[in-house]
Amino acid sequence: MKSTKSAGRYAKALLELALDQKKIEVIESNMQQILTVAEEAHDFQVFLNSPLIKVDKKIEVIKSIFGNFDALSISFLELVANNGRESYITEIAHSFLNQLKEHRGIVPVTIISAQKLDAKTKEQITSKISASIQGTLEITENVDESLIGGFIVRMGDHQIDASVSNQLNRLKQELVK
Repeated sequence: MKSTKSAGRYAKALLELALDQKKIEVIESNMQQILTVAEEAHDFQVFLNSPLIKVDKKIEVIKSIFGNFDALSISFLELVANNGRESYITEIAHSFLNQLKEHRGIVPVTIISAQKLDAKTKEQITSKISASIQGTLEITENVDESLIGGFIVRMGDHQIDASVSNQLNRLKQELVK
């Protein structure tokens, strides 16, 4: 939890700097590239977390990996490493992209259903969500057959669970009482 708060604060500072210097798209691309590297090379996060590698060596490697980055991004990554927070770099990048979406008025929504939703059902769900949310919806669909039927909608910290498995679990709880 503490690392998430720190990552959020660093990301917020970077977002403010990027907005001030009008480098939003460049910094967004840089943060996306960090996440891509972390996703493709598990060793990257292990490297960042290693207490055996000195900070100056980590900065040197970061500069060599991300040599095409904007000067603001490189300076920021150096600052993060010098403050002993290099293990949070991927969390910071993720938090930055989430805060940028929020700044742009984009609301990420995940719809999880037991089977792929048809266009009409998806439209009905998104229209109900749109009525209660300000901003542009960014819909992600996932299939989880364990739901049996129905769906779950997740928006940030909110969740609407209209799945059959949830209803069966609630009924089971009531019968056990």
